[in-house]
Amino acid sequence: MSSYKPFSKKQMKVLTWWCSNSADKSKDAIICDGAVRSGKTFCMSISFVAWTFSTFNNMSFAMCGKTIRSLKRNVITPLIKNLTDLGFETNLKKSENILEVMYKGMVNRFYLFGGKDEMSASLIQGITLAGVFFDEVALMPRSFVEQSLARCSIEGSKFWFNCNPEYPGHWFYCEWIKKCKIKNALYLHFEMEDNPSLSKAMIHRYQSLYTSAFYERFVKGRWVATTGAVYPFMDKDTSYCDVPKVKFTEYAVSCDYGTVNPASFGLWGKYQDTWYRIDEYYFNSRVEGYQKTDEEHYSSLEKLVGNRHLSAITVDPSAASFIETIKRHKKFNVVPARNNVLDGIRKVSTALKENKIKICSNCTDSMREFSLYRWDERGGNDCPIKENDHAMDDIRYFVTTILDSESGFIAFATRR
Repeated sequence: MSSYKPFSKKQMKVLTWWCSNSADKSKDAIICDGAVRSGKTFCMSISFVAWTFSTFNNMSFAMCGKTIRSLKRNVITPLIKNLTDLGFETNLKKSENILEVMYKGMVNRFYLFGGKDEMSASLIQGITLAGVFFDEVALMPRSFVEQSLARCSIEGSKFWFNCNPEYPGHWFYCEWIKKCKIKNALYLHFEMEDNPSLSKAMIHRYQSLYTSAFYERFVKGRWVATTGAVYPFMDKDTSYCDVPKVKFTEYAVSCDYGTVNPASFGLWGKYQDTWYRIDEYYFNSRVEGYQKTDEEHYSSLEKLVGNRHLSAITVDPSAASFIETIKRHKKFNVVPARNNVLDGIRKVSTALKENKIKICSNCTDSMREFSLYRWDERGGNDCPIKENDHAMDDIRYFVTTILDSESGFIAFATRR
């Protein structure tokens, strides 16, 4: 354990709340929410496994994430290393999504589940569990979480929840955090300072990455509503640049397709570690007084690209007819874009702040939409107003589909 920094007071609470000498040992659940990188998942996963061996042998448990892939990346991989350092033996059965853990002749099984949508609830039906661990529970549908809890019918079973905050009307905040006493749950709120392995310089870096509601949620760890401008830091005098006079090493295009609604295509050029939006095509049928066909939009796409060689085009996933039009011409590699709006907006904000993408000042429709794009304060969810959002959508597609998984995406698109 010499390689680890001492645990913080709050982390120690997570590690020991279930112990026989703890005042909280009779609680049925623990809830840890708060800032990103605040050390809650690290100590909670270790504590969860330690609790299982203090109470049970040869029992089944569930560990759940938004997807099994994210669960393995964020929880299981570091957990296996930590458990090995602590003297446990582990056996990850990848094809079955089962983690077996052994300690001093005892063994427990941990089934891995992804709770990404309403259909996920059916995956966990039928199993009997002695406890369940949820990583980022606020990203999972209520049906999946409640079905998982219903499987915990073994005497002495407990529930373990962690998450970053969402909007204040979120079902988990209303049903579990606000009712933690009724639910007999221990509630702990984490801030970045509760993670002893996070330096002051790194905390400052995270503080500089977020603004508005994202700052309140991910830095302060508060359940707040989104209000005002989606990208309030985009200033027309300081946030845009001229098209650099350099030799770009790669090109790509992002498309938000529309017939009645505007169509927005962005041409991106990569230089060193930055992608520049160097040109764009924007057609608003309501303003122009007529609609374009798929073929006419495709002709405009070819004109935008010119004689450049594209690595890939990413397109609004709902634009099936336009995707087929591009494929039919057999000139460009095209894949549907990833379309998680809130996660995409957060990633665009980070990419802009870290200068991973830059918007050139000749892209006037993008500049206009950045100044007008706002959150819908009337709804109960995190949603931007569906106005002035077409360039915003195609920029989001670029970030989530090309930038966010750049090497893998480009390699995939090139093989097609």
